[in-house]
Parts: sequence; C-alpha cells; structure tokens
Amino acid sequence: MSNIGFRRRQDAEGGRKSDCPPARRCGLLGGMKRQRPGNARDIGDGLKLHRYAVRGGRGVRTVIVPRPGTRARFSTNRFHETWHVLSDDHGAKLLARLLWGLSYQSRPGTVILLDREFLVPTPFDADPADPIVLVPGWHTHLDGQSLTALRQRGHATASTGTVRWRTFGLDRTMEPRAMERWAQQRYRWAGGEITRRRGMLVLSARTPDDCRRWALDAARLDSAGFGSDHVYLDEWRRGHDGEIQIFRAFRPMVGIARRARARVLGGGEIPSSPDELRAAVWRTAEIVRGDAHVRIRVYRGRGAELGDAAAAMLAHADVHSLDELAELGAVETYRRLRAADVRGLNLEMLWAMEGALTYRDPRFIEPQRRRELVSALGPPPRPERVSRPRYRAPVRPRPR
Repeated sequence: MSNIGFRRRQDAEGGRKSDCPPARRCGLLGGMKRQRPGNARDIGDGLKLHRYAVRGGRGVRTVIVPRPGTRARFSTNRFHETWHVLSDDHGAKLLARLLWGLSYQSRPGTVILLDREFLVPTPFDADPADPIVLVPGWHTHLDGQSLTALRQRGHATASTGTVRWRTFGLDRTMEPRAMERWAQQRYRWAGGEITRRRGMLVLSARTPDDCRRWALDAARLDSAGFGSDHVYLDEWRRGHDGEIQIFRAFRPMVGIARRARARVLGGGEIPSSPDELRAAVWRTAEIVRGDAHVRIRVYRGRGAELGDAAAAMLAHADVHSLDELAELGAVETYRRLRAADVRGLNLEMLWAMEGALTYRDPRFIEPQRRRELVSALGPPPRPERVSRPRYRAPVRPRPR
C-alpha cells in the first residue's frame, strides 16, 4: 500500500505550509493513524498494521506494529525460571496471526514489536511488562544495537506506511482434518530462542516451520475449560525458556492487581525487597477480590495452619484449626457457616475446604466430587417469613 503521509496545510499567519497538522484535522495521534472503533477487535486475514523504519540498527531495518486502538493487550513476567507472554483468548489469536504472517514474509530485517499501549502490568502483582519482539531468526539477527534502536523509537515517530498482514492458510490449517497432521508431529518441539535483552522479551523462531508451530499453538489456546490455558514454546531442558499463557479474566485480573499494588504502596510500611512487595500485593489482591477467606491452608514456619481471613470466617463455625476442620468435614462446616449467615459465603468456600483437606487445588476438584458435596449439603434452609404489621391510615375527624 502507499505510505501514510501528512496533508500539507496553509498556515493562516505566515502563509507557510506545515507537515504536522493537528490530530483532530487529519485523524492522526502522535504520527499514527488510529484504528476505527468498529475494527478494534478485528484480527482476521488482511489485518492492517503500521510499518516503521529503524535507523541505527544493523540487523533490523523495518518494524511492524499494530495500529493504535487495537483491543489486544499483553503482559510479560518470569516465573519458575520461564518467560511468560500473558494475554487472553483474543490476544492469543492476534499473536497467532502475527507469527503466521511472519513465517511467510521473505524480507530480512523485519521484526514485529508489541509495546506502549499494547502492554499492561502483570495480572498477578502489577509489575511493569517488557516490550515483546517477534523475530524471524532464520534470516534476521537482532543485535544489541538494533535492540537499543527499538527501545529509543520515539512515541511521536510517524509511520512510513501501512501493510496488509496476510495469513493465508491459517484458518484452513485450524480445521480438524488439517490439525491431525500437526497433532501427529507434536513430539517434535518448535526450535527457537526466548531471551530478555536490553529490557525486551525477544522471541526468535529458528525456522519458518517453527514459527508456524508457535502460531498454531497460540491459536489453539482456549481458556473456556479451566479459566486459563498455556503452551510451552520449546522442549524440556531442565525447564522451559518460554511459555504463552492466557486467562479468561485477564483484564479484570490486571485491574485487581493494579488496585492491590496501589493499596500496598499507599500504606504506611512499604516492603523493601521486590519479593516481599509481590507477596504483599498477592495477599492484598485476595482481599480486593473478596476471596481471601478461601485461602484455608497456608504454610508458616515448619507447619500448615489456617489463613487469617479463613480463620476469621471459620470461627463462626467454632473451627479454629485444620484438625478441627478435618474432624467436622467440609460439608458440616459449611452447614454451620450457612446457619450462622456468614457474609460472603459461597460454594467457593466449600471447594476450598475440600481442597485443603485433600491437599488439592480447588480448581482441580472433579465435577462428580463437586456434585457429591452439593448433594450431601442439601438445600439451604428457607428464610423465615417476617410478619410486618399492616399499615393503617389514621382516622381524621370530619369537619363539622
């Protein structure tokens, strides 16, 4: 497509022409044309992306970025010695489009960059996310000088053009029959390099086929089952270097983490180390969500005991330790809490007590076991009908 250019306008005062018209007149903001609201969630074939020229980088000459206004959001973090790309189902589908199109482009020196308004803090502790760079490693080398040039790319840099990102074959490959061939080759992991350099998370595929494998793995992610899903980007070598993880409630999780971090930083005593700060944000996020009470079993020192919020709630059922909880059982304890009309009580507390007694994550309790617990619990007692006296209007004396 033709490059995006500024419309020249006549200056009313000096009669000279300017190349930078106001955003309200030309539809540009910071030198970039924004996505139309109706197309903000469009991630189909032929997606419009912006193109930028990079000066100062020896290995990178062109950068492809989504248009401002695109709805997808991403985040990054490092957990269990693995770099994670975090998003929701919509973000995973966009990432699949970008990787699939990158596997077929034949111009060396072209990379994809996800930064600025497409990044949000981590949904766990609201740590800032790193920009994400997708690199075709089979013919593009990303050195330190190129990464520095990407980091220094100005916010007001004008786009040098718009490209149509074609992803021919992705939808057809995602069909069940076509996916059988890819499923038979799942034993061979995609090759690539996942590293953090110069404050940026770099995902460099080794071959075009490996890049397409990353794209298909991202496109197949579905958080409808357990609320989250993940896929590793490399084979097991005493751990994984990279992973894509999605959450169904990604945006609400980010909002809760932001509120929890602001509450911790706005308190009287701020934790000194980053690890203590993250732990404090995690605890505060449970309070913000309103489910701090479901943290039944916590480990302190050398043993396990009740969490603070859970202990305060279980005290209404005369339960003050894990042994007393095990003696009563999850069902009977829940009955007592229900009879005491404890505020905030729901079935999540029942699953949490069952998980604490069986040393399992409440999310992995089988549906059959959940039905057995609900059946043993029985219907809730009917609320007593409160009799209210009938209102009678006062009798006014008739005027004589």
